[in-house]
Amino acid sequence: MPLDLFAENILDHYRNPRNKGFIENPDIVAGDSNPLCGDVIDFQLKFNGNKIFEARFQGSGCAISQASASMLAEKIEGMPLEQAKCLSARNVFELLGIEVSGQRAKCALLPLWVLRKAISEKLGEKLERVSVLGEDGW
Repeated sequence: MPLDLFAENILDHYRNPRNKGFIENPDIVAGDSNPLCGDVIDFQLKFNGNKIFEARFQGSGCAISQASASMLAEKIEGMPLEQAKCLSARNVFELLGIEVSGQRAKCALLPLWVLRKAISEKLGEKLERVSVLGEDGW
């Protein structure tokens, strides 16, 4: 897909986000922000056994962070927890479809970090930022 179509897709997710909203009685709520640029993301998840049954996000910030949250929330619905836990920075960049570097990478990866916080809480695991994104991310 040509670069301008990827950029158009990002703008579409920013202007018309998928899965933005609230879940009544979510099983897990997690959030975080990027204080350097002001991006804020909160994820709400509802589970059905070991699968993510429903995913919603709330947030504000740049087009990259909001599109990333929209795409990620859309992708994880119906996904087994163990599979969602393995999503990486590379997966987020593939969803976005454009090269993202420097500070913009932190915008793109904030939703992944918040998702990983939520999953770790559900699984009762300790989470450290470095272990989440490793070499290909944060």
